Amino acid sequence: MQPDATVYQVGSFQPRVERTRSQIREDHIMERIRSGDHTVWKPDPADIVNRLGWVTSPEDMVPAIADIRSVVTQLQADGFTHALLMGMGGSSLAPMVFRHTFGVKTGYLDLDVIDSTDPRTVADFARRLPPRRTAYIVATKSGGTVETLSFFKYFYNETIQKTGPENAGSHFIAITDPGSRLEALGKALHFRKIFLNNPDIGGRYSALSYFGLVPAALVGMDLEKLLDRAGRMAAPDRDAGSRLGAVIGELARSGRDKLTLILSPPISRFGAWIEQLIAESTGKEGKGILPVDGEKLLSPDAYSNDRLFVYIRLKGDTTHNEKFQAYRRAGHPVVQIELTDLYDLGGEFFRWEMATAVAGHLLGINPFDQPNVESAKVSARQMLAAYQKDGKLPQPAPTLCDGTLAVYTDTPADTAGAALAHFLAPLAAAAAQTAVNPRPYVAIQAYLQPTRKTDAALAQLRTRIQTRTRCATTVGYGPRFLHSTGQLHKGDGGHGRFIQITDTPAEDIGIPDAPGESTSTITFGTLLAAQALGDRQALRDGGRAVIRLDLGTETGNGLQKIIMETIG
Repeated sequence: MQPDATVYQVGSFQPRVERTRSQIREDHIMERIRSGDHTVWKPDPADIVNRLGWVTSPEDMVPAIADIRSVVTQLQADGFTHALLMGMGGSSLAPMVFRHTFGVKTGYLDLDVIDSTDPRTVADFARRLPPRRTAYIVATKSGGTVETLSFFKYFYNETIQKTGPENAGSHFIAITDPGSRLEALGKALHFRKIFLNNPDIGGRYSALSYFGLVPAALVGMDLEKLLDRAGRMAAPDRDAGSRLGAVIGELARSGRDKLTLILSPPISRFGAWIEQLIAESTGKEGKGILPVDGEKLLSPDAYSNDRLFVYIRLKGDTTHNEKFQAYRRAGHPVVQIELTDLYDLGGEFFRWEMATAVAGHLLGINPFDQPNVESAKVSARQMLAAYQKDGKLPQPAPTLCDGTLAVYTDTPADTAGAALAHFLAPLAAAAAQTAVNPRPYVAIQAYLQPTRKTDAALAQLRTRIQTRTRCATTVGYGPRFLHSTGQLHKGDGGHGRFIQITDTPAEDIGIPDAPGESTSTITFGTLLAAQALGDRQALRDGGRAVIRLDLGTETGNGLQKIIMETIG
């Protein structure tokens, strides 16, 4: 890792940023963060003093490398060629970054990550993975994440059927906190290995702990090199994250609260990890910084005055240089971070964690809790309780039916396209007013099977909305986003407008009531539908504007109909 060559060009905001940086130095904020001083954020230490273990992860995890590598070597010797990590949010996003950025080194395990409860996704993994040669990593800090445990019970039963009950446990590895339900379950079922993580590390800050390093080792990454890069960034004299946090936090306070990420293609998956970190850490108490990942890069005049562009560029890659320079010349505040190679991501994990902690200090919030996440979970549990009682979910009546499309909104319309156009109309009006700040954003919440075809359709819809309204847009698959941007959606200032898209899977799969048992009282499809209904209710209870578009069994045709009729 070379000396930091990060470029900050924030224009007229520079004096404010410099004053903020001076105040950070005068108040010894960086030293206090490293010493575990909770008063950096709140007078109450709850959910702070027990969430700062990430500060020393780069050095703390070095002694654990030998044990991690030993487990991987044993798996290789036993003929394992594939791995499936089951996790949500902080337990799944860093492993996704590692797999898609570094690939799989020859002789190591081909890693997949499952974080969708859509039954078609579950069935697809069950069909594709060779059960006798697949290791399953069950990753959950709490040990009780409903999606993760549902995956586990299903694939444990599948493994029993293919390998026999006496061998099933050797296919499973747990990553969890000490004393969790999963630790007890893993011991009872004779898991191959249980990695007990530092309980003082929150999920979204866990990339450089067992939650990230075990999957990284499975695909053959050099853990020493990764932690070395992180350790260099974490060195006290580096002051890592202070300046980036000051820029992000100060510009958010000044109305530039849409942190728009531009990444070199080889490291593009890093954006999803940043998205979760920023959204879940800052979206609370009526405040929030919206991370915008994966948005199509348009001309500078397509953006409102609420953007901060951060370009993370791999040395030698020029893919986005022209667009980025155009934003800079147009007067948008910009940051450019250059990585010398892929392993510099180790340092970036730490830089962004520290920057988020600093931004939280500037916003006056606790960046380590997630007070609004529970609302959607409570609503989903209520939906499932109704299902257990009545045999069906409490579906509201649609506002209109348009062919195979059903629309749920507060304003009557003749077609689905007209309903969505009416829903978006206030945004177009706001875009024409240059003084409006903070500006709204549009979040597309897709409770659909994640596929490349669906990715492309959602991106097309997103770009058309962005072009028409000049608003920041995001796309998230449910229930994945509930563990990342879901906190921001319910905890920020309420400036989001939410387009929820659901469908009806043609196939469904039962979730075993317990590992090794054949009885099942709910299915993956029911769980997914309950989560969508629960999230919609939580958003509405919070005064958020929501429209639901149900595609029925015609997912592809329904999406195209929405795209063409909404914007034309």
